[in-house]
Amino acid sequence: MRGRKDSVTVAEAGKAQTAGPRRRRLRWIAVVAVVFVLLAGAAYGMLHSRYDVPTDNLFGPPSPTATPTPTPSPTPEPGADITGPLNILLVGIDTRISVPGWQPHADAVLIMHVTEDLERAYLFALPRDLVVDIPKFPKAEFSGRETKLTNAMAHGSRVPGKPKSPDTAQGFELLATTVSRYTGIARFDAGAVVTFQGFDKLVDSLGGVDLYIDQRVVSRHRQPDGKHREARGGGYVGPQMVYEKGTRHLTGWQALDYARQRYLSGGAYARQRHQQQLIKAIVGEILGQELARDPARLHQVLRALGKTLTFDGRGHSVIDFAFALSGLRADAITLVALPGHSVGGGSGYRGEALDPVGRKFITELRAGRVDAFLAGNPKLVIKR
Repeated sequence: MRGRKDSVTVAEAGKAQTAGPRRRRLRWIAVVAVVFVLLAGAAYGMLHSRYDVPTDNLFGPPSPTATPTPTPSPTPEPGADITGPLNILLVGIDTRISVPGWQPHADAVLIMHVTEDLERAYLFALPRDLVVDIPKFPKAEFSGRETKLTNAMAHGSRVPGKPKSPDTAQGFELLATTVSRYTGIARFDAGAVVTFQGFDKLVDSLGGVDLYIDQRVVSRHRQPDGKHREARGGGYVGPQMVYEKGTRHLTGWQALDYARQRYLSGGAYARQRHQQQLIKAIVGEILGQELARDPARLHQVLRALGKTLTFDGRGHSVIDFAFALSGLRADAITLVALPGHSVGGGSGYRGEALDPVGRKFITELRAGRVDAFLAGNPKLVIKR
């Protein structure tokens, strides 16, 4: 439905009970999954020489490797030694770069499971407020505690003696360990961290995205012209952007704004669903445009992407994964919603917990029985 530019309407002014727009940051991961198909099919030499996606040791220092074996002849294509199944941890962070020393929080935690043949994938999210046991982490002088999953990144990023210099990669390491213990997924084959910076430019470089909006969403943060609403008295005032139900063509700022809204029917779980739907829409847009055939457009997209992403492929590059997953298509990515509920304590709300069916999904995924499980629980599959 490329090129359709349905309009969105304006709602009357209303107060919001959230912080000002300058202190709000991207709260989700939509960009990350794109990287694994964005580079596929493009010219390897061009990508290697002109675009370096930032990398870091997100899972901690790499293990010592054995003496490398001679490169076979002829030289295999990138990623030829990557085999399935794969588990990839995708994390969106709130950096609040305007606040010195702000510790990054994991505001979106997604797992992409790629099947053994590398041609299908399942994408699901863990609630940012999921109550988990975060283990002891001596690097950050953290003694461990039961708290919300989003805090694992913050606790792990602390650098003793340097309170104003948090280490995002170190925080990811603790988050990955926490997620691994909770899900039982022993190892993640790759990981990525995404920030809000450059996201709107990435979507705009694609010419926007077509997205089915499954419920009416009123923005707390933006006006219909894209300007931020005025912060006043602990909330916002002024006209509000409204995203009406139906298929819409969204620009960069609209896509970012729509997917961050959580004060709506379904709350944070609806927001997770919208984020996953947007991932799929972006992937479809990239594949449909065949960017590898248009170097100028590819240049725009890759420059925008480079501002959002830090990657760790455990010895493999983004390009390696892109080539390995070149057979993965947007319609082969199954979006899965894991239902959950609020949990309380003596002082009220403590966070979220997955319902038994959500925990069972993860168990069946690990056991390789996910297709049969979803066939028996079709409501977990996000259709659009």
